[in-house]
Amino acid sequence: MKAVVLYDKADRSVEIRDVPVPTIGPEECLVEVKFCGICGSEPHMYHGQLTLLARPPVVLGHEWSGQIVEVGERVAGFAVGDRVTCETAAETCGVCALCRSGNYNVCPQRRAFGFAVDGAFTRYVRAKAHRLHHLPDGVSYETAAMTEPICVAYNAVAEKSHIRPGDLVVIIGPGPVGLFCLQVARLAGAGTVIVTGTQRDGRRLELARQLGADLAVDVSQQDPLELVRGLGDGLGAHLVVDCAGVPAAMRQSLQLVRQNGQVTKIGWALQPVNHPMDEIVAKVITYQGAFSHAWTTWETCLELMRQGRIQTEPLISEIWPITRWEEAFHRLEALEAHKILLYPVD
Repeated sequence: MKAVVLYDKADRSVEIRDVPVPTIGPEECLVEVKFCGICGSEPHMYHGQLTLLARPPVVLGHEWSGQIVEVGERVAGFAVGDRVTCETAAETCGVCALCRSGNYNVCPQRRAFGFAVDGAFTRYVRAKAHRLHHLPDGVSYETAAMTEPICVAYNAVAEKSHIRPGDLVVIIGPGPVGLFCLQVARLAGAGTVIVTGTQRDGRRLELARQLGADLAVDVSQQDPLELVRGLGDGLGAHLVVDCAGVPAAMRQSLQLVRQNGQVTKIGWALQPVNHPMDEIVAKVITYQGAFSHAWTTWETCLELMRQGRIQTEPLISEIWPITRWEEAFHRLEALEAHKILLYPVD
């Protein structure tokens, strides 16, 4: 079967290859992929970046949905024909304190689909049954392929952060995760939600307005600090969610947050920050990272999707075969698309 493979950690070390259909173990399922979303991490990996957790050669793709075509002999609760989506934590140790407390998303031995375990830019994926989730009726395969970034947003905004009704929330970065953070913040009771971006983010900022942002700000045209201090009591945002990760976003988040406020960082940085951190102390800021998700997050987000409480369709720009992966990567890098889904070919 054809697959999009990262074969080295060097620049442009991705290509279409023929790979064998996986053989499943007794506690695994073989899933036929229907759609797999392209994460922002994958174009970075194409350029030899964000490869710390990668173990090439590996099939890329970790935002996927599919249908079970084979079940292992010890699998319970799943059957051939079931519609499913799958968590990114393909393998964890299962015995450390983090795994046993339900925090397996940060297990030191965690190996993720598309990084260290073959992912879903292909026809079939082997997955442990306890990482699969049934798709609710009414949730399409296309929508289900967006579950993973929704879970990233939900974990960061609803589980790691604390929003009270009426809070002022600023989201830095209007990519797919940022746009899902916007929607989750609304569901959590935020009073005012501001999404910030750069001049290149014009289309994304317009989509943020359509999805319910009170203000969508191009920081090259308007100073977000001046804007935030003109709202409410003028002290700043109760919560800033950094979905961009770049050093400038980190510096901006420390400026925008109020005393005793929160900053939750999702985005990865590719450069050193080179900025003093004393503001965290002086303003008594709760500064934290948010990474991945766990079983309860997925079940909650799938139910929200079933209820139609989270919009996915406006974010899907194109649906292409995996053979167009390189063109899709370039379109995403140029910010000409919000989210592109790929589907397998023979």
